[in-house]
Amino acid sequence: MKNKAAANSAGAKGNFVAIIAMFFLFAMISFVTNLAAPLGTIWKNNYEWSGMLGNMMNFLAYLFMGIPAGNLLSKIGYKKTALYAMIVGLAGLVLQWLSGVFGSGIGVFAVADQTVTLNFLIYLLGAFVCGFCVCMLNTVVNPMLNMLGGGGNRGNQLVQTGGSFNSLAGTLTPLFVGMLIGQVTSTTSMTDVAPLLYIAMGVFVLAFLIISFVSIPEPHMSKGKVARKDAHSPWSFRHTVLGVIGIFFYVGIEVGIPGVLIFYLSDSAASGITENATAVAGGVAAIYWLLMLCGRLISSVISGKVSSKAQLTVVSTVAIILIAVAIFLPSTYRVSMPAYSPADGFTMAMVPTKALLLVACGLCTSVMWGGIFNLAVEGLGKYTAKASGIFMMMVVGGGVMPLIQNAIANSVSYMASYWLVIAMLAYLLFYALVGCKNVNTNIPVEEEPDPRNL
Repeated sequence: MKNKAAANSAGAKGNFVAIIAMFFLFAMISFVTNLAAPLGTIWKNNYEWSGMLGNMMNFLAYLFMGIPAGNLLSKIGYKKTALYAMIVGLAGLVLQWLSGVFGSGIGVFAVADQTVTLNFLIYLLGAFVCGFCVCMLNTVVNPMLNMLGGGGNRGNQLVQTGGSFNSLAGTLTPLFVGMLIGQVTSTTSMTDVAPLLYIAMGVFVLAFLIISFVSIPEPHMSKGKVARKDAHSPWSFRHTVLGVIGIFFYVGIEVGIPGVLIFYLSDSAASGITENATAVAGGVAAIYWLLMLCGRLISSVISGKVSSKAQLTVVSTVAIILIAVAIFLPSTYRVSMPAYSPADGFTMAMVPTKALLLVACGLCTSVMWGGIFNLAVEGLGKYTAKASGIFMMMVVGGGVMPLIQNAIANSVSYMASYWLVIAMLAYLLFYALVGCKNVNTNIPVEEEPDPRNL
């Protein structure tokens, strides 16, 4: 009895350390991802069409790395996958740093009568490599936290708590970039944010050392057994397929709302902000991620009792209402919001009231990822690891949909582009109400012993 109790105690401590490690990785994901949109304001000054291109490259990597990352997880385990991700992320940051010191005068080809320089291509490559990193990390943390929580409401609760750390990093990242950039001018370049990139590189090295010494359970590792081909796959489950589409749209929503908002507020002619517009935009966008942090903290408390389905239904509905009001509300309606000024530090700035409504959506988007993921993998059993890789592949929606939204913003107007967001939210509402039901309960999901491995 004593030995069993001691074993249970050791297991609980091991799980606790693993959970903390996953929370830390969740923060790393947001830190890397949320560098893209603020840095895009620098390049947008040189190439008007490039504002969301770095973000697109970051998320495009998911399309190529999603399934390989899931396979990598099965072969080498959670810990090694995370460590490799740190190395890849460090390489991506180094490339982005190099874009500020090399190739600025070397033209490569022309787009829209503008010469694209080598340093811009290096920046895009760096963003693409960083996308490989965050895809690998996402493949690790989501199924791991869901598993450590035992699935169901408790699994969702852990994912939402991890998401709180994700939102904290997301709050600080655009704020720091905005503080370093201030007002974007024709002379602003990547060298102006080099200190932030140095910090990021140091964090990756520190993260690598920390994860190296943490013991992480490896439930989905093949451990050298002969692979057995199943008659089914995650694609055999309707609620999983619809959830994959939901993840694609959700990430587009999460990134698109603050991404286009930053461009809108940075455009003095559109927003009416005449001083330090970029810094103000970064400060306001940071509130969006801060509200995501608050929402995930609240969800982490209530998710043990309130189902993922109920949460997703409510937040999708509220977000649709907030964005619809923001679209129709005249820009002349102003409100004072916390911001940052290079001259005065943290201060209050007058911004269009619609900006307040859009950042309030952070409370809604905060619980969507965990809710969709939890509903989509419910009842998958042995197919969960492969499903995680598929979900990561669909995170490319965070690059595709904001790029489309940005194109609409450039051709029509910033606010008109948010109709695309409303359409995606309507799909999530459908998924919460109808699409999340598992109608394929007849498919066996438990591991069966393979005679070849006996």
